Amino acid sequence: MTTPLNERRVANAIRVLAMDAVQQANSGHPGAPMGMADIADVVWREFLSHNPSNPQWANRDRFVLSNGHGSMLHYALLHLTGYDLSIEDIKQFRQLHSRTPGHPEYGYAPGIETTTGPLGQGIANAVGFALAEKTLAAQFNKEDIQVVDHFTYCFLGDGCLMEGISHEVCSLAGTLQLGKLIAYYDDNGISIDGEVEGWFSDDTEQRFKAYGWQVLRVDGHDADAIRKATVEAKSETAKPTLIICKTVIGLGSPNKQGKEDCHGAPLGNDEIALTREALGWTEEAFVIPEDVYGAWDAKAKGVEAESAWNDVFAQYQAKYPTEAKELLRRISGVLPVDFAEKAAQFIADTNAKAETIATRKASQNTLQAFGPLLSELLGGSADLAGSNLTLWKGAEGVQDNPAGNYVHYGVREFGMTAIANGVALHGGFIPYVATFLMFMEYARNAVRMSALMKQRVIHVYTHDSIGLGEDGPTHQPIEQIASLRGTPNLHTWRPADTVETAVAWLSALQYKDGPTALILSRQNLPFQTRDQAQIDDIVKGGYVLAKEKGELKAIIIATGSEIDLAMQAHAELEGVRVVSMPCAELFMQQDATYREAVLPSNIRARVAVEAAHVDYWWKFVGLDGKVIGMTTYGESAPAKDLFNHFGITKQAVVDAVNSLS
Repeated sequence: MTTPLNERRVANAIRVLAMDAVQQANSGHPGAPMGMADIADVVWREFLSHNPSNPQWANRDRFVLSNGHGSMLHYALLHLTGYDLSIEDIKQFRQLHSRTPGHPEYGYAPGIETTTGPLGQGIANAVGFALAEKTLAAQFNKEDIQVVDHFTYCFLGDGCLMEGISHEVCSLAGTLQLGKLIAYYDDNGISIDGEVEGWFSDDTEQRFKAYGWQVLRVDGHDADAIRKATVEAKSETAKPTLIICKTVIGLGSPNKQGKEDCHGAPLGNDEIALTREALGWTEEAFVIPEDVYGAWDAKAKGVEAESAWNDVFAQYQAKYPTEAKELLRRISGVLPVDFAEKAAQFIADTNAKAETIATRKASQNTLQAFGPLLSELLGGSADLAGSNLTLWKGAEGVQDNPAGNYVHYGVREFGMTAIANGVALHGGFIPYVATFLMFMEYARNAVRMSALMKQRVIHVYTHDSIGLGEDGPTHQPIEQIASLRGTPNLHTWRPADTVETAVAWLSALQYKDGPTALILSRQNLPFQTRDQAQIDDIVKGGYVLAKEKGELKAIIIATGSEIDLAMQAHAELEGVRVVSMPCAELFMQQDATYREAVLPSNIRARVAVEAAHVDYWWKFVGLDGKVIGMTTYGESAPAKDLFNHFGITKQAVVDAVNSLS
């Protein structure tokens, strides 16, 4: 039986804060927070284990608002339960530099676990959180002491379920039996365009049962029903749970509840007055009575929960000191103290071997060397492990062993990448995921989100150019590298051989403020000879690979497979240097003195060569330089024939240099 509105005083605090903040901003979505307030009341006050005084407590439950347009629900919850988010912050909703932006943004306010703007990615991140929790627990928990033991709660709406990514990730969540994932579906039947039944008639219950989820149905305004369903969800350890909550969007608004009018627009002052009357709420805007604050306050309960866990962890440290030290290191995100030294030795050994192999194989060799040193690696590929070469001898699938370190994601590029974002956000892991570079397009928005949130996710992309050959233009990337290079916070590496590949991996692992894309070849690439100073300069993103003979007259800039063409041309030319530019973003971060030493500004005769779209390179060669690359899509043919057909050859480089100098 639905509780009468006037008995929901505690939950109504969410409703009034949401409608007041949206009204003051004259922008936002009041409907979802008002409709989901009763669900949030039960989950946050009775079930969520968290500590507002320490939002980063390692064993806290994770909460994700996947329908992020309802952000005022999340902000209200953080404010009411005692996080460092004041009523003044609430008043600044959607304003410049506020801690309460239009959608939840990771890093802006304490307690925001992930950025949930694009619909569907929040539930994907939640799957990542649950995967990380299950794997970390399997790796560290003991029969007598469990130090990793928390749930992931996710709110989501119709839009999240309509997005295709929800199919990818929820299917995998069921397969992996992520029993500590509990999702609450705000089944209000309304989206921006109106009643969804005209364009969303799925049988959601049967859909999720087919995935292997437990599915429960409740009245989303019946606290007892929500409570009972949540208890049942927590008791089911082998299946994730979807609780379908039938709700009324904008509940409390006499004239707009249940309608699209309150989905993405302020209610208006007159309607807010009527809503206050309907809710029996007499306080002015942004005023919450002390007894309501008292009912919400979770600080004491949070301190108690964390203190109890600290006692358990102290026992764990005493009995399992090695594991405790390793867990703390991994949660902190710090690499092992001797890793850099051992990695440097591997790079030196790689240089000594001087192998001519594909950079995808060089990447696998690097994983084979680094993997045993880094228990935090959690790899995966979108059904292409044998082509991406992401498996190494110590890799073990989590589907076979929950304590493993590798995920077979299946053909789910977008879902895989968004899940990896959740894994990184959870902590304790450095995820790497892989597919063909062309299919980065499926994952593009999740790559953007890892960059936006500055998460250490390593994106491995093989089959990097027309050099993959016979699969043809559908598989041959052209514009993708430029797209990645144009992404803020993302380091894009296209290494030329084994040594540059190893350095790229080391750089990616050490880069804590954003993701890295490793662009790797299918075909074998010749080893390039370097001295130690050149090896040391690789990490700077660009360096002089081959010095000029005599006076410097021209510069060839290249990456990846085209370094070999540049070096062949260099052998025939006088006064020309070759600059390898495996990571242009890092090169541009070097000081002006170093950049000038590599690319002297007075040398205007410059040629860039890369088997990808030409437009990116004009900023390095200038409008009076030349770029050899692609301006069309590819063709289906052997790689050698394709490079000749598209004019990406040694002779083309020689001719371009001669035409400028």
